Amino acid sequence: MARSPKAKDAEPLASFGRYAGPATLILSSLAGGPKHGYALTKDIDEFAGVHLAPGTLYEALSRLETQGLIQALESSDRRKPYQLTATGAVALRAHLDAQRSVADVGLRRLATGWGTARRTARGAT
Repeated sequence: MARSPKAKDAEPLASFGRYAGPATLILSSLAGGPKHGYALTKDIDEFAGVHLAPGTLYEALSRLETQGLIQALESSDRRKPYQLTATGAVALRAHLDAQRSVADVGLRRLATGWGTARRTARGAT
């Protein structure tokens, strides 16, 4: 499905393709403060009920870092913490605002029309 140019501009994570979901979860987690990989997976599991496999997590972290949305921090041990950048915070806000807009439309349509459509479909059978 092609998106309009306006939708692409409003959704900076659209270029992530199948990694947009994990990217959103990672950025949302890092909005709460810096975390290393294991802490990210635990936090995401707690707030979203989603377990990111290590390959998915580290591929998304690499893409986010390459795009300047997160940055790795110095560490005294083997764990590599990441933090959200200012650019990442702006991108996350824009992405979440766009997703909220879609969710609002869907919820509004469900509230006003789905029950009617469902009853009509049942009556027709």
